[in-house]
Amino acid sequence: MEKSGSYISLKGDKAIWTIILFLSLISISAVYSSSSSLAFMKEKSTTDFLMIQMRYVIFSLTALYICYKIPLGWYRILARFIFILSIILLLLALVAGAEYNQAGRWIKIFNITFQPAEFAKVTTLLYISKVMEDKKLDTFKEYTIHIMTPVAIVLLLILYGSVSASLLLGGVILVILILGGIKWSHLLKTALIAIASVSLVILLNLSFGLFPRIETAVSRVKNFTTEEKISEELSAAEKQRIHDKTLQADMARIAITSVGILGKGPGKSTQRTLLPHPYSDFIYAIIIEEWGSIGGIILLMLYVWLFSRSIMITRKCKTTFSSVLVMGLALLITSQAMLHICVNVGLLPVTGHTLPLVSLGGTSLLIVGGSFGIILSVSRTIESGQTAQIIDQNSEG
Repeated sequence: MEKSGSYISLKGDKAIWTIILFLSLISISAVYSSSSSLAFMKEKSTTDFLMIQMRYVIFSLTALYICYKIPLGWYRILARFIFILSIILLLLALVAGAEYNQAGRWIKIFNITFQPAEFAKVTTLLYISKVMEDKKLDTFKEYTIHIMTPVAIVLLLILYGSVSASLLLGGVILVILILGGIKWSHLLKTALIAIASVSLVILLNLSFGLFPRIETAVSRVKNFTTEEKISEELSAAEKQRIHDKTLQADMARIAITSVGILGKGPGKSTQRTLLPHPYSDFIYAIIIEEWGSIGGIILLMLYVWLFSRSIMITRKCKTTFSSVLVMGLALLITSQAMLHICVNVGLLPVTGHTLPLVSLGGTSLLIVGGSFGIILSVSRTIESGQTAQIIDQNSEG
């Protein structure tokens, strides 16, 4: 925090600070309400998980403040280094990663377990922002060396642990490359190479099972697009198997359709005891069940507000690095939020993505907090530059 006269103030976009405050408060309330099933399995009380989430939120806000205070120039200097570090961590997860929910994407260092893929998302955007500022990328060879190949390595390593996370990051990168003015011929060639690479990955998986998460993703899409009919001739075990395939989506649908504009009230959700992972993957459904459609709309508008404010910051940026970085991070946060929301309301198949800065979590909260901090660091730098310009103009006058 920075002292201004007799009071303490935070620089940067005030609306984003407000969004962070609201999301943090919603997170504490929603996780406390939805963690009863987890508390039962862990033989703990919901108060224990309230304290855990409050601790995570404090850590997240601490990471946010640290990233907010780091001068923008340091991000330029460290961009390539931390990008390489993230690749090393992804390789470590591939070789010696612990499995969680049948996904080998967690690593443990000094008794701390975290997802390197979450870290890699942000470092990749930092790296691309730096390269797009330093390189003209006029030739396809230069583009391949500095953008396509490094990004492909990261996406491939993330793909091993999560297909949806790899696709999400790839989509965000594509958008910022388009907005950044990369030649369409480069992007077309990239698309053709990507199609060929995906085909090769699928072939390798069918032949050797190298990417087990692809089978999970295909299964989820099939369950979403096709509906198996339950007949009386089926055995009880077969009927249960069919029910289990769509259990998460069915329970989320019940949670949402059981209320109207006003929900059942805080702490009065019934589906939280039946819905798998109501405190993370399906926390939006629980929020709607308790707070109604009005609560869901307000939460949705907070992310829309964040994106609109980020666009305003981008327009004020005077460097390619700042503008690409802010837009990339804003797209990453809001697109993950929209993906989570669409899954919860039944518009997309299950992906396993959490709701940024709201769902129960450690790594995800820290990374999202840091991402907010970077956006605010850019905003603070712009604000400081404008103040300095006004002072210079007054001095000349």
